[in-house]
Amino acid sequence: MKTASYLRVIGFAILAFFLLEFTIDSGDQWAIVKHPIIWAVLGMLVLFALALEIVASALQRILFGGLNPEAKERYLTAEQIREDNRFGWFKRKYEDMLGAKPMAKEQEIVLDHNYDGIRELDNTLPPWWVYMFYATIIFAVVYLVRYEIFDGTNQTEEFEIEVAQAKIEVEEFKKNNKDLIDFNTVEMLADASDINAGKGIFVANCVACHKDSGGGGIGPNLTDDHWILGGGIKNIFNTISEGGRAGKGMIAWKTDLKPSEMAQVSSYVMTLHGTNPVDAKEPEGDVWVDENAPVDNVEVKVIDSTKIELKITDDPVIDDLQAGGK
Repeated sequence: MKTASYLRVIGFAILAFFLLEFTIDSGDQWAIVKHPIIWAVLGMLVLFALALEIVASALQRILFGGLNPEAKERYLTAEQIREDNRFGWFKRKYEDMLGAKPMAKEQEIVLDHNYDGIRELDNTLPPWWVYMFYATIIFAVVYLVRYEIFDGTNQTEEFEIEVAQAKIEVEEFKKNNKDLIDFNTVEMLADASDINAGKGIFVANCVACHKDSGGGGIGPNLTDDHWILGGGIKNIFNTISEGGRAGKGMIAWKTDLKPSEMAQVSSYVMTLHGTNPVDAKEPEGDVWVDENAPVDNVEVKVIDSTKIELKITDDPVIDDLQAGGK
């Protein structure tokens, strides 16, 4: 087969692809992705097109073989002329735009420069180069007007817009894929539906050891500042998932609860802090302080050249302040 045959097959395959895409309803996806059977259909169509080209080429050879020598010569001559004239208009137009001179007339465009017998011809620049140069000028003018005169969105603003959009998409992804969270990505859930779901899980699985108030029984008190394996949403989630201390701690719940459910019950446990139930168990473990918690007031007092006193306090409650600026 000739090059033209291969080009026809490729063109037919592309046309078939787009026809299938436009005629098959696949929603937001590519039809070929949603319906993989289309690959088989395209393959069959390409094989059919190849078969047609092979049959046409074989038929042409048979007919050519049946010609007498004189007819064969005329046919070959006509084919050569047709080949030479293919895209003839474009070739002629390009040559006219190029303004090239035949070798017999190069004397007309020879410049006066002569370097060791090497002379320079004053040829016209290639059209593709000239028009590309013009295109860069037009682009520069449009860019200048758009971003410098009319205050278009610059690269920094585009980056900030894309980051904001990405955050929205990430939050939407998290909302629709709650079970993809782990110790590193879990966050405190504030929605009432999540807290209530966590409370239900806690009542069903945790009250036997921690009581319904969270004050502790067999298990430790969950309402005070003391934690055996660390407080905060991440540590609580990890303790629920992986279990407590080996041999005497809580069992691992990761095989019974989904990650989203562990996040919900962890968030509910966080809400028990500071409730101080009447029957609360004595504190166990160490006082846990969140290193990432915000600080309201920091007071630094210099004692001497080698010591300082650092005092960190929360803002006082307004109702506790006395009148008169105290």
